[in-house]
Amino acid sequence: MSEEKNPQVLMETSMGNVTIELFKDKAPIAVRNFLSYVKENYYDGLIFHRVIQSFMVQGGGMDAEMQPKKTKFAIKNEAANGLSNKRGTLAMARTNVVDSATSQFFINVVDNSFLDHKGKSPDLFGYAVFAQVIEGMDVVDAIKEVKTGSRGGHSDVPLEPVVIKSVKIVEQ
Repeated sequence: MSEEKNPQVLMETSMGNVTIELFKDKAPIAVRNFLSYVKENYYDGLIFHRVIQSFMVQGGGMDAEMQPKKTKFAIKNEAANGLSNKRGTLAMARTNVVDSATSQFFINVVDNSFLDHKGKSPDLFGYAVFAQVIEGMDVVDAIKEVKTGSRGGHSDVPLEPVVIKSVKIVEQ
């Protein structure tokens, strides 16, 4: 039986390309959700709206004017899948509500094990890792270095928008 390969996507940004492998066996809900947005070209033209150099870069929900884009329904949090928020992994962004993730994701630029699942209560539940960067971490590292400021009530916003030009499924 040939093991089915994990899906991959190519994220083209204004600062370069990033190839991402999706862990569909460990985070099937998050991966299906992410790919449904990808297939609809949802991410095209959105930005990395929250960049914290020693932490992570977050995108997938706002346009260059910091206007949120309409999302689908929230998904179940799969943080208890055994994956850790290590440097280079992608996790679903969410509010303080455990099962509130929609389209936004973040890429960990350092090991952030404090974001991992540690218990069932909301403050311990953690953030679901669903993918990892397999090529282009240098691009992510360049993104984390951009100058940021406050904009539209948000902090850590790149002064020069870092645009997600497109996210496409890579045929393997």
